[in-house]
Amino acid sequence: MTVLLAVAVVLLARSRKKHIRRGKEYESARDGFESRMRDAEGRALTAAKERKSAETHADEVEAYAADFRDEVRHLVSARLPALALNLISSHHPVPGLLHENFAGSDDGLLLDSVLEHVSVSLLKERRRVDAAARAALRGTNQDAQALSYRLQTEIDELQHEFSAPQSLTSRLLQADHLNEQLLRLLQKSAVAYGAWPGHVRKDTYVTEIIGGASSRLRGFERIQIISRLRSSDIGVVGRAAEPIAMACAELMANALEHSRDDLMVEVSVIQTGNGNVCITFDDSGTGMTAEATIRGTRLLSGDQQEVMLTELGDPPSQGFAAVGRLVADYGFSVSINHQSAYGGVRAVLSIPPNLLTSMNEEAKPPSAMAPLPASAPQVRKRSVPAQPASSSEPSRSPAAADAAPELPQRNRRTVAVSATEDVAPRYRPQDPRRAQDTWNDFQEGLASGRATTDSEETP
Repeated sequence: MTVLLAVAVVLLARSRKKHIRRGKEYESARDGFESRMRDAEGRALTAAKERKSAETHADEVEAYAADFRDEVRHLVSARLPALALNLISSHHPVPGLLHENFAGSDDGLLLDSVLEHVSVSLLKERRRVDAAARAALRGTNQDAQALSYRLQTEIDELQHEFSAPQSLTSRLLQADHLNEQLLRLLQKSAVAYGAWPGHVRKDTYVTEIIGGASSRLRGFERIQIISRLRSSDIGVVGRAAEPIAMACAELMANALEHSRDDLMVEVSVIQTGNGNVCITFDDSGTGMTAEATIRGTRLLSGDQQEVMLTELGDPPSQGFAAVGRLVADYGFSVSINHQSAYGGVRAVLSIPPNLLTSMNEEAKPPSAMAPLPASAPQVRKRSVPAQPASSSEPSRSPAAADAAPELPQRNRRTVAVSATEDVAPRYRPQDPRRAQDTWNDFQEGLASGRATTDSEETP
């Protein structure tokens, strides 16, 4: 029995150990399964998160792609057309990016670089086309200008035909003035497009240049020229005479155009202390806006040699562009950033001393139609009181009379000068009435000769 009990105990012990070992194996397997389940759940959660992140990223990429497509459409439909207008005039702004998230990014810089490349290409093409157009217009205007000079020569020769009737002479004068206006327009266009003035003068009086410039304009009778020069022999060297006359004509035309037809345009000329001769043009218009003043100053500065046709407006305003080229080529200056005394614009043309010369008035007297120089300043002499005859002899002391013999004395004659008497001017200005009488006598003689010739030729 004991043996059986011992064997049973041993068997029970072994069975228990076996069950314990199996229980541990089951627990280990369960723990492993639970661990694997937790890992699987973690991987599933990670996969879900990754899937969600991928979906979010895909949505962001799609949104970014949609925004980029919007930016490209905005570039093509709005920014590029605005850039083309901005290249013509800075008055038209170029819009920026449509979405702020592209600012500073690689794609945003790429879109901006597209604008820069298109701008460079457009400017090159515009300059090429504009240069070709300016060359064609320059050649055409120069040919027409040459024909206009020939027509002017023919009309001038016909005016000197004294046998012509007076009515025909009057019509020739009108045709001559119309040709002068046409010549000014052709000359202005040719210079604005890069040509030279097309006419060379000799040294010319400043006042004659201004008067001749006014004769090229319609409405020249509204121009009042006032000379404040102290000397009438101031002239302009020949190489700059015609360019300055052109500039004066354009500034006068601008003043006439912006003033009412019943108002005068004042043109005054003065020599400053630094030797410059300044010609001022005062109109009675409404003035210029700030933008127009900036644009006109830029054109008149002479810094911008090549002005594109598209920058001159429609129809093109060529006056300031032509004057700007003359300023750059010949060295005088023009400013328009002043207001006249009448609320309009005051333009000032300044001629430096290197373009001035002294004219020989005896070899080449100034024109009778030129304005007279300014009168000399009023200088008054002191009035010297007349001394009585008894005081004409100087008084001497007895000691002085005893010391030296009496010398012959010369009485000083004192002429009383009135306090209102002025000093005579240093020059002799021409008498306009005398010049008018001389011209009237010439016209009367010419009309009388024509009348006699006409009566003799009448059958």
